[in-house]
Amino acid sequence: MWTRKELKEKGKAAMHRNYWKTVLVSVIMLILLGGFAGGSGARAGANYHSDSENEIEISMDAADDISEEMNEANADLNEALQDAGISVNAPLTEQELQNVGHTLDQIFGEGRAVIFVGAFILGFLIVAALFIAIQAFLLNPLEVGGHRFFLRNLNRPAMIQELMFGYDHHYLNIVKTILLKDIYTILWTCLFIIPGIVKAYEYRMMPYILAEHPEMETKEVFAKSREMMRGQKWKAFVLDLSFLGWDLLSLITVGLVGVFYVNPYRNMTKAALYETLAYGNSGQELPEPEVL
Repeated sequence: MWTRKELKEKGKAAMHRNYWKTVLVSVIMLILLGGFAGGSGARAGANYHSDSENEIEISMDAADDISEEMNEANADLNEALQDAGISVNAPLTEQELQNVGHTLDQIFGEGRAVIFVGAFILGFLIVAALFIAIQAFLLNPLEVGGHRFFLRNLNRPAMIQELMFGYDHHYLNIVKTILLKDIYTILWTCLFIIPGIVKAYEYRMMPYILAEHPEMETKEVFAKSREMMRGQKWKAFVLDLSFLGWDLLSLITVGLVGVFYVNPYRNMTKAALYETLAYGNSGQELPEPEVL
């Protein structure tokens, strides 16, 4: 059994013992894992003036080719109309011209709409794929490294280098496991909000488990996290709510209290919860896994 007071006292003591490093790691986790934005810019070619003469020559040649192709197409069209008994020299009536214009406007209008929608969907898919790739291959291993820092920091001052842990130890296994955790959580949330929240708490210990056992298979990590959180989800939810007052104070101070106190305090308390559920109050040290 555990109480909020015990966990928060242990988290607070660990934070003060290694204060500035805990603050720094918490800031890195908040910035990188709390959301990121990417952008791309276009640059003009530096050799524009030097290549202008060649471009003009190419454009003139292309214009001649296009003119020849249009003349051939026009001749073919006239021949086809004559074969069909249509006089190419007969002028169209005003009504016929209006009908032709209306038809062309419809065709080109629908074509532009289809192109716009297709371009939007393609752009969205590209951005989504890029976001998922960065999250899976760059940020998720960093998340595991951050949780390892907080775990080790509970019983002795930890080093910032722990952030890189996920990149050096069973990297692909960490990528796959955390990615599946995120996907399952999103799917449950899309299905119903409440089950999504429940699943988020059920999977809560997975980054900590990988921080301690990066070699553990994905199914085992899911199973162990579910086992650890069985009967603990509501208490963990109440533990999170106990920081609500601090969050309000952080909001009033434009985030300053959050950066320098609340976030590191909360991170250390969450690590203390994992340690308690995994080992009781023994304070067992994390093992040193083999570097791969």
